[in-house]
Amino acid sequence: MKEPLRVVWPNKGEVVLEEFQLGEPGRDELVIETEYTLISPGTELAFLKALPNTPQRFPQYPGYNNIGRVAKLGSEVRGFSEGDRVVSPSGHASMVRVSASKALKVPGRLRAEEAVYFNMAAIALQAVRKAQVELGEAVLVMGQGLVGNLALQLAKLSGGFPVVGTDLMDERLRISRECGADLTLNPRSEELRARLREITGRESVDVVLDATGVPQAINDCLELVGYRGRVVLLASSRGETERVNFYRDVHRKGVTIIGAHNSVRPKGESTRAYWTDLDDWDVALRLIAAGRLKVKPLTTDVLSFHDAPRAYELLDRAPEEHLGVLLDWT
Repeated sequence: MKEPLRVVWPNKGEVVLEEFQLGEPGRDELVIETEYTLISPGTELAFLKALPNTPQRFPQYPGYNNIGRVAKLGSEVRGFSEGDRVVSPSGHASMVRVSASKALKVPGRLRAEEAVYFNMAAIALQAVRKAQVELGEAVLVMGQGLVGNLALQLAKLSGGFPVVGTDLMDERLRISRECGADLTLNPRSEELRARLREITGRESVDVVLDATGVPQAINDCLELVGYRGRVVLLASSRGETERVNFYRDVHRKGVTIIGAHNSVRPKGESTRAYWTDLDDWDVALRLIAAGRLKVKPLTTDVLSFHDAPRAYELLDRAPEEHLGVLLDWT
């Protein structure tokens, strides 16, 4: 029997497949035979290219959106059976071994190609929770990649009205409208403030979520948020933001800046605005299964795992054409 395969980045900018030894599951572990994994474009490309605020050490074994079937169980695992379809934050590999406490069964009616978005949705959800959006608050999400699109949808489900998405790529704005955005705008457009005034009655919003990871975009967020508003840093900024006028844009307006890295979660039980990853995965899966969180429009490519190097190349060279890229391990 052949050894399992996984994606590895041996050096900066290099993507290859390698065989590896998985081993038997520990007492509290599952062995999962992977069906699909989803590439997280922003984070994975940043790490692959060794951008600022990334580890910049290699080799790296990427991925954290994995769905598959339970193949083996440890002796002390309860609540799972062989053949169960489960999601876990495991990497791009044909088989993975994971603690049962970091896996969740998928609703039976949900297709694997949709359920694989569970973790991207949960990452967006924890940021929206921290924003504590109230019914009727205007929300602007800058950047309409995967996590930005999902954050916009979740802000709308949380009561945000209107919800506005901005991006430099027209195709991403089209997808956001398909997913329910009330307004989409190119931030370079001179119409930005006029359209905001038209839809909100003012040239600012209550909540801004940055999903770009572009350092300079933070200044735009601070400029567009209104009196006593909140700016939520969802994407990891790849560099340093310069020329911030904290008096004008933060202090005088009473603005709250919230860091929303996915790692800032409770380790035990969920609390108000701070839920565990497992609880957010469960909510994400149920929302997707109910059709209230749309992920089908996000998938632009489904490639064989053999084409993993090409998948990263497509995302890097033509992001206007490729957004949700799934690797098929079946």
